[in-house]
Amino acid sequence: QAQLVESGGGLVQAGGSLRLSCAASGSIFSISDMGWYRQAPGKQRELVADITSGGRTNYADSVKGRFGISRDNAKNTVYLQMNSLKPEDTAVYYCNAGVKIYYSVSYSLYWGQGTQVTVSS
Repeated sequence: QAQLVESGGGLVQAGGSLRLSCAASGSIFSISDMGWYRQAPGKQRELVADITSGGRTNYADSVKGRFGISRDNAKNTVYLQMNSLKPEDTAVYYCNAGVKIYYSVSYSLYWGQGTQVTVSS
């Protein structure tokens, strides 16, 4: 099995920055894509950004130019650097990853427990 644990959320003023981290642990053989999603109250969960094992990135239009996703494959960790934060970025942020555990024949999608990001105006 594998577990994803996020950290780095909190309260920040508009225009500020936060860096989220998500570390995968467990009986991990390899990790494919990793990503960040967010869910605001009363809204559906939406993709923020994702990154392939080779480093190719993809961003939601709402965060392009403000957020940066990166990963450290040696640490099985994905990061989300969030700059120029806006009140509409307020949400619970979740990471996910495609993980192949030892003795498994395929990848499975794992999710973290979420971390709250609140941006005050």
